[in-house]
Amino acid sequence: MSNDNNVEDAQHAEAKQVADEQRMAAGLEFAHSLFAGMDIGPGANPDRLSELSLRHLFGDLWQGEDLTKQQRSLITCSMLVALNRTEELLLHFTGAKNLGIPRETIEGLITHSAYYAGWPCAVGAAKSLQQVWPKPE
Repeated sequence: MSNDNNVEDAQHAEAKQVADEQRMAAGLEFAHSLFAGMDIGPGANPDRLSELSLRHLFGDLWQGEDLTKQQRSLITCSMLVALNRTEELLLHFTGAKNLGIPRETIEGLITHSAYYAGWPCAVGAAKSLQQVWPKPE
């Protein structure tokens, strides 16, 4: 019996390893397309944080079928506006643009957020948007 358990444990570990590698590859590919045009080279974050972000955040959560990537992007941008995370907004507004979300939609998100998160958060977000996606004149 013990030998059968060892074989099952080994098979389970191998399947988990393959799944982790697939999530990492999917996460890396998606992050590159999402943040295309941004200068995010190796070493921008600690190795473990990068690994978790790529494997779990971009390789698993963002790959879910319950929401589209555009919906996830809008949700993420909304949260970052509300939390006044202007540095992260630079990345995620670029991501929204790369996903084909119109600038007007992001502007509407910022305006809507002003009423729930406060004017300073919205103004900071508007400045971040202008920095990565200037409004055409």
